[in-house]
Amino acid sequence: MKTRREFGKVLLAGIPAVASCTVSSRVGGVEIGLITYSLRSMPAASMIPAIAKIGLSEVELMSGDAEALAGAPHSFGLSMWRSSATPKDFHLVRKKFTDAGIDLRILCFNMPVSISDAEIDYAFRMAQALQVKVISSSSTVAVARRVAPFAAKYKIIWAAHGHDNVKDPEQFATPEVFAKVVAMGPYMGINLDIGHFTAAGFDAVSYIKENHAHITHLHLKDRKKSPQGQMTPILDNNFPWGEGDTPICDVLQLLKREHYNIPANVEFEYAARAKGDAIAEVERCFDYAKKCLA
Repeated sequence: MKTRREFGKVLLAGIPAVASCTVSSRVGGVEIGLITYSLRSMPAASMIPAIAKIGLSEVELMSGDAEALAGAPHSFGLSMWRSSATPKDFHLVRKKFTDAGIDLRILCFNMPVSISDAEIDYAFRMAQALQVKVISSSSTVAVARRVAPFAAKYKIIWAAHGHDNVKDPEQFATPEVFAKVVAMGPYMGINLDIGHFTAAGFDAVSYIKENHAHITHLHLKDRKKSPQGQMTPILDNNFPWGEGDTPICDVLQLLKREHYNIPANVEFEYAARAKGDAIAEVERCFDYAKKCLA
């Protein structure tokens, strides 16, 4: 397993500079971005202008959005399209973000238990063509074991995205499970969702302090702590920032104080309590983050 310093060098070396970027959402030294899942209510083609309007300069791109921007069909014929897709298709997707001054850092490619080795390889080839060095993924421990050789082959970090199912040892929910994933290989990391981590009953601030070298990026949302040993539905237990138990400001202040190079990506998931559309709510979250870092 790589040392913390070596892991950090791999991560930093893989983040291309955005030469044309004129807008920066780095606040107090902390990079605030978003995952395009936050804009799931709009077509992929509208996402880049929306991100630019909000003023964010770093993005984690969902695989379905990447494929849509590359010209894939909505559903029917996707498998056939994937078999004929070329690196150039995804080079053009990256160029769209670069031309808009947005740093495409991370690909989110979720991997169910049923995923084939061919699909895993496709995910890494897509990431390679998009010129990202991190794939985030909601998945399981069993899939992570299968992924580790691919991550080492392509030299692309695969980051386990946490949720809050502490009862299932296959789920990425506890510090112990994250430790298992990191130990699987030199390119295995952690995408810490501080909202889910809080709902699961853990302290995000202390965990980041102890494990920051293996954390590729954060997802920011505000959830309340669930009753011990229980899960609460994500859609019900998800609140406008400042109304839950998640220590968003404390986490952002930690990143600022310790100069951790960990992007913090907005994940707008409290639609049931939203006052505006996705763009307005992401702007609201961004404003909250800026106040935390003032």
